Order: sequence, then structure tokens, then C-alpha cells
Amino acid sequence: MITLVSILRKSFANGARMGAVDVTGNAMARPRRAPPSADRPAVASITSVAARAGVSIATVSRIVNGIANKAGPETVERVQRAIAELGYRPLSVGRALRRKESRLVALLAANLGNPAMAAIAASAETALREAGYVMVLCDTHDRPELQDEYLLEMRAQLVRGIILLGAVPSTHLERFVQQGEPLLFVNRRSPFAGTAPFVGVDNALAGAEVADLFLSRGIHDIAVVHGSLKSSATAERLEGFAQRLAGAGIRLPKSRRLTAPLLDHLAIGYAAAGRLVAPGPVPRGIFCLSDLIAYGVHKRLLEAGVRVPGDSLVVGFDDNPLNNWLAPWLSSVRVPYASFGAAIVEAFDGIWSGATSRHVELPHELVLREP
Repeated sequence: MITLVSILRKSFANGARMGAVDVTGNAMARPRRAPPSADRPAVASITSVAARAGVSIATVSRIVNGIANKAGPETVERVQRAIAELGYRPLSVGRALRRKESRLVALLAANLGNPAMAAIAASAETALREAGYVMVLCDTHDRPELQDEYLLEMRAQLVRGIILLGAVPSTHLERFVQQGEPLLFVNRRSPFAGTAPFVGVDNALAGAEVADLFLSRGIHDIAVVHGSLKSSATAERLEGFAQRLAGAGIRLPKSRRLTAPLLDHLAIGYAAAGRLVAPGPVPRGIFCLSDLIAYGVHKRLLEAGVRVPGDSLVVGFDDNPLNNWLAPWLSSVRVPYASFGAAIVEAFDGIWSGATSRHVELPHELVLREP
């Protein structure tokens, strides 16, 4: 007598080799998958799109991800036509899974020529490597269009997260923020409304502490030299400084807020200091919103015969590790470069675990030097 148990036993014994069994336990031929037909067309793949358009898979991937500037107009048109004809749709679920498994993390720095950013990038790379990740480093040169190109390219490469070390406003960055991409803003906050994850120091408080230094020494004739105020770090330092002075009854007029339409902070400092020495006398206190700006200011003051800090107290921001060796005249706000890496990994752990916002504030210190 054939029982259910004997059928199951026979199924387990023969099923793996022969395929399915019928109700009596006899092996049945394994069903063959029907070939694609007009009624059930084959699912289009990125490989089939590339073959039809006569391009590489990498080219299709870039165009699909919006990085069309790497291909000519005719190539873009061919790929887009092939996508439409084949009905290709990127597998967003698969991409999300592959991104979650990725060990790549991208860091987009605004200016790697700035020692402060280079030091933060080095700290991030060390901490990410120790946590099991590989960091991809890019320099945007503070250019929105280049930042957007890197953002799209890194998303195409399925990086697990993107660090913006000195972000600037750009079209695709705004879209990435709105879409909830895994972004972490470092040193500068997100240039768009909202509370995006951030790692950095309290720039406003640090600016206020520099104002306190000048006030404690009876210095009321003060100037500020700064870079672009599109940088949240720069704007916050200036705001904290000016507000603390205002609270003491000292106004910081626009004529004492100097900058130059340049990207190089050394050049900004040198050019701005030229405008200070021309009419004379030079302010008794000068707050430079980066050490590089302070170096430029110092060079121009020396050329004009101004003693630093004897005639004018110059205070910088960042406290470059070389200051002890090369700039014993420069007091500066010390930013803890070595601590950024661990803070970045901590913030990403929060982002990847689903936290809506993760802020890590690092301590700063006003370092005084008297040559």
C-alpha cells in the first residue's frame, strides 16, 4: 500500500536527482523554463542595454546615474534609446542591498591643499580602515559642479556613505539631502535647511572666546579677515565673534570685515592685510578665520614694518601642527584633528542604524603663544 510517508521518502530520495514526483511517488521530468516569447519578454539587463547601444556596461551605469558628462551626446542618446526600447529598469532593491554590504566610504574635501582638511581626511581614513572600511578621497576644489559630479559617481559606485568635508551648495547635493542619502557633513554644516548629521567644533563659541581674549587685553580696535561666508564654519565664527564684541559695546563695522574674491586663503590674507596697512594705523587686534589667512596677513604686515604681536595681535583658527615650529607668533583656536576619525565612524554608525540625525561636537582650545 502506498502511503504519504512512502511518497515523501521516495520524493526526498529521488527528487533532488530527478525533479518533481507525482502523487504516487513516481519521478516526473523536471519542468523546463519556457523561452522568452512575445507574450513574456525577457527581463532587460544593463548588459543587454550596453550590447544594444554598443557601449560598455560602465558607460550605461554612469548615464543611468546621471553622470552624462563622461559621454558624448550621441552616446547618451543611443543608451537612452536602448533603455526605452528594452524597457530597462535599474534594480533599486538590489542596489540598496549591495550598498548596505559595501565597504567603501567616500570623502569629498573642499580643498586638500588646506592643511586642516588634509589632517581631518587622514584621521578619517585611519579610523575607517580600522573599522573595516576603505575610504575613497576626492577634492572638489570648492566647485559646486565638481562636487555634484563626484556625488553622482560615488552613488554609482554604491559607496556606503559620503563624507562632505567642507560642502558647498549644489543642485545634486540638495537632492541627495532630500532623498535621505547617507551623508555626513564635517567641519561645515549642510548648506540647506534641516538638521543633517554633522561632526565639528562649536565655531560660534570659539569665535566668542577670541573676542574675549581681545577684550581681556583692552584691545578694542579690531579687524576680521575671512574667506567665503558661504562656508557655515566661517559664518559661525564671524557671528560668534561679532556678537560677543557687540555685547561689550564694541561695533565691528563692515570696513573692518575684510576678504578677497579668491579661493587661496594665503592670498586672501595677504590681499586683505594690504588694505589694512595702506591707510594706517593697523588695528591692534586681527582675527583671521583660518591659520592660512593669518600667514598671509603676517607676511604683509612684516613687509609694512608692523611687529606681530608687538604692534598687532594676530589670532588664527585651526592651530596647524606646524605653528609651534614655524609660527611662534600666532595664537590660534586648536581644532582636534586626530579626534575627527573616531567621531566620523561614530556618526556613521548612527546613520546606518537608522538614526534620523547624528551630531558629534568636538572640543576646541584657544592656544596662546607669546614669542
